[in-house]
Amino acid sequence: MILLRRELGGVLRSVRREQGRTLREVAQAAQLSLGYLSEIERGEKEASSELLAAVCDALGVRMSEALLSVSQRLAAAEELAAPVPLPVPDSAAVVSSAA
Repeated sequence: MILLRRELGGVLRSVRREQGRTLREVAQAAQLSLGYLSEIERGEKEASSELLAAVCDALGVRMSEALLSVSQRLAAAEELAAPVPLPVPDSAAVVSSAA
């Protein structure tokens, strides 16, 4: 099952790691506990809009950019999870071959 909180957490973790920053540094800058930020990054907790804004500010990224990345990850995950359509024979071809 695709969960928004997991994709959001993955984006936040990726940004933090790309910056070479620790959980502790970002948690302090966002004024939230290290454990709570860790749970958000692991997709175990839903981040309120206020918390998301604080984390994005701490990371120096616009919330819209973070959410765009989340949207792209969701779209990719949906593509992977989408059922594969089976080929359905054309009804005209079936009728003509039966005749």
